[in-house]
Amino acid sequence: MDEAKLNEFMGKLVYDMGGAAMLANMILGDELGLYRAMADSQPITPLELASRTRCHPRLVHEWLSANAASGYIEHKQGTFRLAEEQALVLGIEDSPVYMTGGAAVVAALFHDKDKVVKAMRGDGGLPWGDHHPCMFSGTERFFRPGYRAHLVSQWLPSLEGVEEKLQNGAKVADIGCGHGASTIIMAQAYPASTFVGFDYHGPSVEVANQRAADAGVTNSTHFEQAAAKDFPGHDYDLICYFDCLHDMGDPVGAAKHAYETLKADGTVLLVEPFAEDSLEENMTPVGRLFYTASTFICTPNSLSQEVGLGLGAQAGEARLHGVMREAGFTRFRRAAQTPFNLIIEARK
Repeated sequence: MDEAKLNEFMGKLVYDMGGAAMLANMILGDELGLYRAMADSQPITPLELASRTRCHPRLVHEWLSANAASGYIEHKQGTFRLAEEQALVLGIEDSPVYMTGGAAVVAALFHDKDKVVKAMRGDGGLPWGDHHPCMFSGTERFFRPGYRAHLVSQWLPSLEGVEEKLQNGAKVADIGCGHGASTIIMAQAYPASTFVGFDYHGPSVEVANQRAADAGVTNSTHFEQAAAKDFPGHDYDLICYFDCLHDMGDPVGAAKHAYETLKADGTVLLVEPFAEDSLEENMTPVGRLFYTASTFICTPNSLSQEVGLGLGAQAGEARLHGVMREAGFTRFRRAAQTPFNLIIEARK
């Protein structure tokens, strides 16, 4: 036995356990408004923060101390400060780098552990709708900042001729739309176009329609419950899949239906978790996160459906191109990328 290697691994495990515990602390701070109350980046004492948020001062002191020990908050001479950079990540929900929503997704992994145990000892399936409710709200809050930051400014302009169509009035379908964050962002940016979001999870569709009403885009946007292989409509100029194709039991069948309902000069926008084509290339912090999420969420959902291809969240670009090729598409390319996403354009 290599004792140095053992100690190194134990240190890594303790570090990871502390990180997992801090995610629970992050969720606590988010729900109580503690990070938001510090988002002005001014030094504050535990007593002042407790008074501002109507929380117990002793527990606030412990919460702040845990954040300081983790490097999430600065500490100096009895005061604590959420630095501007930290506030963008933890306390300002409109920030393009806001990450607190992702902690709720991780929380759902713990809530749903027994369901995944059953899936692993059974047929492998765990449908999306059977997850803990925090999965749905957390997923929306995790992805929405990236969509706000990149969708209109970078991803859509990177597609050949699509932005001009949207400005002039295009017909758009958003498949697997969830709570409708991506659909509404596009509708707000391109008022001349019409948008319909489809999702097979009924409760999410209800939330999405309420989100559209709150955003004032119901004249051009609505949401319907439908599966990816048989959603209604035809002659779409643009069909979008945001972080969902790999979750589907039959992504080839879904892509074939998109091919059939797309105009001859139409475009598919495929946004998928960032991944290279091999495990060795994906042994990164992002890969670790996505493989774990795929174990609990993406792959069990696919296995719960017909075909059950089980692409997983780290399918990689080559395999995604293969899916689109099998569906009939002949042109595809990586149009853009971020540390978290691949943006692929597919055309007939």
